[in-house]
Amino acid sequence: MGKPFLKEYYLKFILYAVVIVLLNVAGLSLFFRFDLTANRIYSLSDASKQAVSTLSEPLNIKVFFSKNLPAPHNNTERYLRDLLTEYAAQAGRYFNFTFYNVSQETDMGDEANRNREMARDYGISPVQIRVMENDELKFKNAYMGLVILHGDLIEKIPAITATDGLEYQLTCAIRKLNNKVSALLRQTDKINVTMYMSPGLNRIAPLIGLDGLPHLGDEVAAAVEKLNSKNLNIFQFERKDISNPDELEKVTKKYDLMAMHWPDVPGRNIEAGSGTAGLVVEYKGKTQTLPLITAVEIPIIGTTYQMADPQGLGEQITAVMEKLIGINKDIGYLSDHGCPTLGPDRMAMMQGREGNGLAVFDQLVGSRYNIKQIPLKDEGIPEGLNCLVIAKPTQHFSDYELFQIDQALMKGTNIAVFADAFEEQQGRGGMMGMPSFAPIDTGLEKLLAHYGVQIQKAYVLDKNAYKQQLPQSQGGGEQTIYFAPVIKDDAINNDPEFMKNIKGLVAKGGQDEAKVSAVRLLSSSDQAWLMEDNINLNPMFLSPPPTDKDLSTYDLAYLLEGQFTSYFKGKPVPEKEAGETDIQDEDKIEKPQPSEAPAKNIEGLEAGNRVIETSAPAKIFVLGCAQMLHDNMLDEQGRTTNATFLLNAIDHLNGDDGTALLRSKQQTLNPISDTDPLTKNIIKGFNTIGLCILVFLFGLGVWFFRSMKKKKIAHMFG
Repeated sequence: MGKPFLKEYYLKFILYAVVIVLLNVAGLSLFFRFDLTANRIYSLSDASKQAVSTLSEPLNIKVFFSKNLPAPHNNTERYLRDLLTEYAAQAGRYFNFTFYNVSQETDMGDEANRNREMARDYGISPVQIRVMENDELKFKNAYMGLVILHGDLIEKIPAITATDGLEYQLTCAIRKLNNKVSALLRQTDKINVTMYMSPGLNRIAPLIGLDGLPHLGDEVAAAVEKLNSKNLNIFQFERKDISNPDELEKVTKKYDLMAMHWPDVPGRNIEAGSGTAGLVVEYKGKTQTLPLITAVEIPIIGTTYQMADPQGLGEQITAVMEKLIGINKDIGYLSDHGCPTLGPDRMAMMQGREGNGLAVFDQLVGSRYNIKQIPLKDEGIPEGLNCLVIAKPTQHFSDYELFQIDQALMKGTNIAVFADAFEEQQGRGGMMGMPSFAPIDTGLEKLLAHYGVQIQKAYVLDKNAYKQQLPQSQGGGEQTIYFAPVIKDDAINNDPEFMKNIKGLVAKGGQDEAKVSAVRLLSSSDQAWLMEDNINLNPMFLSPPPTDKDLSTYDLAYLLEGQFTSYFKGKPVPEKEAGETDIQDEDKIEKPQPSEAPAKNIEGLEAGNRVIETSAPAKIFVLGCAQMLHDNMLDEQGRTTNATFLLNAIDHLNGDDGTALLRSKQQTLNPISDTDPLTKNIIKGFNTIGLCILVFLFGLGVWFFRSMKKKKIAHMFG
């Protein structure tokens, strides 16, 4: 009886081993895995699948990653390889990727050197990482970048130091290349690149540390020619030497170029003169200026001059080209009525005060959309605009300007309003004076109130707020900034697609209900209160109300969606206001002269349907905190929760929820849910005592079943 049993045992063992080997062989060719993470961060999003599934031409990705990197960079390489494999599985034959060995420690020799040279040609340079070896902290140079090639076009990610947001970067780069190819193929006109260079600058160049200036013109021409070969020859380069003073003044004023003036230098036989150096990129009446020489003020040293790097200049020309030909969707930004300027506030920087510009917001949104600045006082709102952003207006809107906004909404243009209730005004004592806060009343409030959103003239203060670490000179410790509430997960509505995965934020600050839905997006905690009068935001003078009955929850952001009714329904079309005058004496006002040919009209003739009374499906996003757009609330990479929330809202208004979901898959802020003291004590007690009891009960159960099994066997063979 023993031998057949032994043969059966070995037969099963061999069969199991064969099955395991076959499964491993199948796993080499059949790629699949189970992603059990909450946000499926290790699986391709729908937006990524769509981006690569629509490829009609080969797209190649060249990855330059050093081998044998320490943690966590080795995990980054593994994640990148798996991610590209999933892209390839979705894209088919048009998607290819290759990893190049650029490590100096390998035995590949010449091949590794050629790979490193190839990486440098593509603009991929090594980055410095920290390595722990033999209990010593060392620094090491490592290649961690890639380039994406689509035809003659190139996009690159020069440094991949973490997995966070990597899929978003790749998908956006692939989309950008697709859009760029389509946009270039549609173009029939050339982009004119004109270099204005004064020959007189070559004589003073050695005196200001610009020895390479005489050769700059040839280098710029070569850089533009190189760009032409990669962008379907869309550029037309021209060089103009300007020596005439009148022509110089005309050109510098027209294109806002920096004019340089110098005196006689007898020791160098240099006569007094003037000149300029700059590039003007022009396309269909739109121009963009790029300086070739910049002046920088350095303390103690004084004024120094810097010359543009031709390689970096090529990247700037490419960025301008992409903006001019419109490879991205257009969105509008209201640029007057006191709204902050896009980009840095240069006037404030020169005066040494805090600026009012939105440089980071402009960079983040501009990388995804073509932002058209709209001066509403001088121009109308363009037709077919997907979205209009109105950020903290402080000047009054006329009825005619409100009519333009209203009718744009009626035509389907979505509107994003970032509003503040007060405008901070500096006190009389200058920088040391206490600021005052004047209520903002622009007239836009009545329009929003008609659509269903009322902005209350108050600041929301919250006990759950940002805590500032005080320096030791002020006693140390923490100081609660009540006017900067920390909005936690339970106060965020995650039901809308673009709000999924948003875990926490730091803020400051009559419709047909059957056709319009109002969704609250953000609110304060239930420990908040309002400051309506005698506004004073000095943290030292702020304290919560004495009783909890004065605390409540307040809404901070809303999304309205549906078919809106016009504010001007049943009202006459407002007249466009003429230019105002400061002259009050009627005798001094020049009266218009009667026209020689009076306008003809037919008595009783009326023009109807001038007001669209019911909108097409549209959306209104309202956030009662314009401070969230400022540079100190956002990061340049767009990875913080504040930046993700704002970019997701813009994407939602432009019908791109897929990208919003992709962007917010991985969050840098994922706070633990708050628990009350009783729950904490129960969990702590269970971990210290309950687990021991469970182990004891489990062991007791095993002992009991073993005893029962022994008794059963003894009874069977008794």
